Amino acid sequence: MQTNVEITGLLPEHWDAVREIYLQGIATRSSTFQTDAPSWEDWDRGHLPNLRYVLIRDRQIAGWAALSPVSGRCVYAGVTEVSVYMHETLRAKGLGKLLLQHLIENSEQAGIWTLQSGIFPENEASIALHEKLGFRKLGYREKIGKLDGIWRDIVLMERRSKRIGTT
Repeated sequence: MQTNVEITGLLPEHWDAVREIYLQGIATRSSTFQTDAPSWEDWDRGHLPNLRYVLIRDRQIAGWAALSPVSGRCVYAGVTEVSVYMHETLRAKGLGKLLLQHLIENSEQAGIWTLQSGIFPENEASIALHEKLGFRKLGYREKIGKLDGIWRDIVLMERRSKRIGTT
């Protein structure tokens, strides 16, 4: 890892910078169905408390990653959805890969056996990043939701742990 890069837990005091990066992703219209960032309280409730991180580069938050449960049913306790966002000026520099690798490693230490992502098909950089780190395309969900009044598809991707739940 570069010496000017640190990955640490995402804390409430990081929220303003995290929210700004999230809003940049929302503005692309190729990252999420969200059209605005939620409040800290709403975002906090929707994400696993010990599996959320910020990447700090040169003392500035450059990106964030977090996991959300896919279901409240106990059988799916080890299945989560990935969110990973980088500051618009720092995309395609390898930092997202560092951040997602960190999230994967820590998710396995926490007993998570499946990570999933729903990615818009035109977000080729995100699809490529996920594939580099062991995610596979399961297929696509056709017209799964509307964004700006237009039905959109997503590519459904999954990474199954080779360490958790294999026996």
